[in-house]
Amino acid sequence: MMLALQMYRSLPRHLAGRAVGDRLPGILSGFAAPLRLVTIDEPSVDRPGWARLRSRLSGVCGSDLGALSGRTSLYFSGLVSMPFVPGHEVVADLVEDCEDLAAGTRVVVDPVLACAARGVEPCEACATGATNRCARITVGHLPPGLQTGFCAGTGGGWGEVLAAHRSQLHPVPEGYSDEQAILIEPMACAVHAALRARVEENARVLVSGAGSVGLLTTLALRSLTGAGEITVVAKHAHQRELALQLGATEVVAPGEALRRLRRSTGAFQVKPEHSSPYLLGGVDVAVDAVGSRQSMETALHATRAGGRVVLSGMPAAADLSAAWFRELEVVGSYSSAQREHDGRGAFDIATELVAGDAVGRLAKSVACYPLHRWREALDHAHGAGRLGTVKVAFDPRRQGVSRP
Repeated sequence: MMLALQMYRSLPRHLAGRAVGDRLPGILSGFAAPLRLVTIDEPSVDRPGWARLRSRLSGVCGSDLGALSGRTSLYFSGLVSMPFVPGHEVVADLVEDCEDLAAGTRVVVDPVLACAARGVEPCEACATGATNRCARITVGHLPPGLQTGFCAGTGGGWGEVLAAHRSQLHPVPEGYSDEQAILIEPMACAVHAALRARVEENARVLVSGAGSVGLLTTLALRSLTGAGEITVVAKHAHQRELALQLGATEVVAPGEALRRLRRSTGAFQVKPEHSSPYLLGGVDVAVDAVGSRQSMETALHATRAGGRVVLSGMPAAADLSAAWFRELEVVGSYSSAQREHDGRGAFDIATELVAGDAVGRLAKSVACYPLHRWREALDHAHGAGRLGTVKVAFDPRRQGVSRP
């Protein structure tokens, strides 16, 4: 038996969170949260290539908060199985040997439950290394689940023990703190987003949002592409400082973004009636790193005709008129792939990038909570930007709370 946080299906709580969660975030860690602390059986590992992991740290991601608040699109309802233990950003120790990895090895988890993990023949995407595009995430010997942390059969990092397949496991190098390691999975997603952006040499780039996704994407763009000016939209002072340290050329407040970009790119600004302004001209590439209506709108409205907009945050509803009128190339960026454009996997690249001093400073702001303090942890995660925290994580081993 093990202790875990478990998400369950509750229509009344879903509706309550969706109705008032944006105005009263505290309600999402109160009565409206479809989450409970339970004692349940450990997940089964009775198939070849599978092993149990004991969770050390597991991050709270924006997609987790979206699922708990009811903001996640119903599009995903057929790609999960309930009840499930959340937690797809995971640093853990192997409980038993797993093929070439010995028990006790510290690993991070690629959460995508692709063909190899499901015990089926590789689909066309998996055969080319594009495991994040797997077409088999609802079949095989596992229940439906696009990722670990959204599947009833694997457990997740918000529990003491979870199960994972060897294809998902990446050893953590010696010398990395757990707080650094917990940033490898989101860094891998940022690597994938930066490569999906296909930034040309000296191109102007906008990153809309400076939470963990936006900051890590800024680093990936600066490290892996030939981007020229990188403008980052950030709400809070500490985010502005971090964005500049990670490679931003300029950091602007949300309300200043279009005005500043109009000046720097020579664009014209249009102010329609009863709607948000937009640019005729603008940046070559924009990355929406939040997924909110406002951040998507900023990305769409700031990109020149024929430019590219990358949706890196899980998207909310937005007016797509700009995409049609300006012939924008709108590109999704989901999770990360086992084989990226340069032939290496996103996790390998990400592991190298988090070793740098700049990410080391991010790691120092990771706030860790025990499972039984989950309401406080979620409150903290909802206000992380305002509170100066890059990442909130659960540590199932702890009984107290550790703050940066």
